[in-house]
Amino acid sequence: MTDWRSTPFDDDKLHEECGVFGVVGVSSAANFTALGLHALQHRGQEAGGIVVHDPEQGFNSERRFGYVRDTFTSQDVMDRLPGPIGIGHVRYSTSGSKGATAIRDVQPFFGEFAMGGAAIAHNGNITNADALRRELIQSGSIFQSSSDSECIIHLMARSLQRNIPERMKDALRRVEGAFSIVAMTRTKLIGVRDPLGVRPLVLGRVDPEEDGGWCLASETCALDIIGATFVREIEPGEMVVISEAGVTSHRPFDPQKPRFCIFEHVYFSRPDSILGGRSVYETREAIGRELAKEAPVEADLVCPVPDSGTPAAIGYSLESGIPYAMGIIRNQYVGRTFIEPSESIRNMGVRLKLNVNRALIRGKRVILVDDSVVRGTTSRKIKEMILDAGAAEVHFRIASPPTAWPCFYGVDTPQREKLLAATMTAEEMRAHLGVDSLRFITLDGLYRAVGEAGGRDDASPQYCDACFSGDYPVSPSDQITNGFQLKAAE
Repeated sequence: MTDWRSTPFDDDKLHEECGVFGVVGVSSAANFTALGLHALQHRGQEAGGIVVHDPEQGFNSERRFGYVRDTFTSQDVMDRLPGPIGIGHVRYSTSGSKGATAIRDVQPFFGEFAMGGAAIAHNGNITNADALRRELIQSGSIFQSSSDSECIIHLMARSLQRNIPERMKDALRRVEGAFSIVAMTRTKLIGVRDPLGVRPLVLGRVDPEEDGGWCLASETCALDIIGATFVREIEPGEMVVISEAGVTSHRPFDPQKPRFCIFEHVYFSRPDSILGGRSVYETREAIGRELAKEAPVEADLVCPVPDSGTPAAIGYSLESGIPYAMGIIRNQYVGRTFIEPSESIRNMGVRLKLNVNRALIRGKRVILVDDSVVRGTTSRKIKEMILDAGAAEVHFRIASPPTAWPCFYGVDTPQREKLLAATMTAEEMRAHLGVDSLRFITLDGLYRAVGEAGGRDDASPQYCDACFSGDYPVSPSDQITNGFQLKAAE
């Protein structure tokens, strides 16, 4: 039987698989990296790791299960990580041993090459990893983990190039899928994005009056926590190499039209981050406004499903004129170390984290705004809680289109048959959830909200939206080999 503590209510959400961070030219890279990973904790809560290099002590690494705040705040741990350059990674597994992470799967991965050591941290998924792994094993490679990211280290080891950045270029030209990578040698910090730029990566400058270093991170919120200045995004298909000489830019891949993940705007990124020059918070508020235009309904209150639905709910309220209210309160202090409950409350997972503000809800027609519906299990429980509190009507408004297809580019998505929208029409979903109405923002509406005034260009989409459209910009070759059926051509 599954332990109730291992399946919190947010497991009905899509999860970004990891966050990456790196810094060079500072007095204590490990301290900066731990802070950066703390800011990126929302991108992965299973485990984290840090690798550093010190001129006297060489490479050192620490990998731990659990939150950054619980693992990389020990003085003993941090004392074992000296040096001016380091990279880090927080993980939520989408490949490797899902849900049962082994310490060998925790990044960054390290390799010793003829020209010195290198470590690598990867955000995304390699869609041809199975084929690469078979090829590498047949050629004599010995894998230490079940992670697709380890393929990159082995491909680098086989390269005949004379330095680490060139070996990395060689390796990544063999890789398909999505990758934002932060890597390091003894003296260089390296950042790379795949040609489509599916996952984010940004460059920052640490205060030159103090340390004068550089940093790379999945999101700008990780720059803010260390007081770094945002310089720019690493561009799709770009590799930057940072050393004492400064930042050099390389273009190792053939140019392609970018397809950034649109769900980063909807849910994955923190609302205080900046994506593509746009505030994530303001984009989510715009999504709520667009949703109110597309799917109005008479009601008394607009309530978010906390916390991810909050900015969209505010936008919906502002556009519709219906008052915004905190009808559901989230308990921020329930974690996996909570005491074992009695049998009678073992199945109350949602109530442990969410509670309805009964005095506010009673007798009201309530619009609940959430970011997505995946399996629908949490949505049903929340609806029941709202009705139990005496709500007169419950209307769901969802700040993304129906999630009908799995993601193979770095998001933990259930098998397609477990996605509610893959097996039901919108009306069937409404009946299944037992709500008075259910409406999703349209794909065109979502595109308008993220700044594409003309909506989605179906002939050449501006974003990766495969989880909504079934239009995969990179063929998921491993999945197809295993029997996955792509969307039929229309």
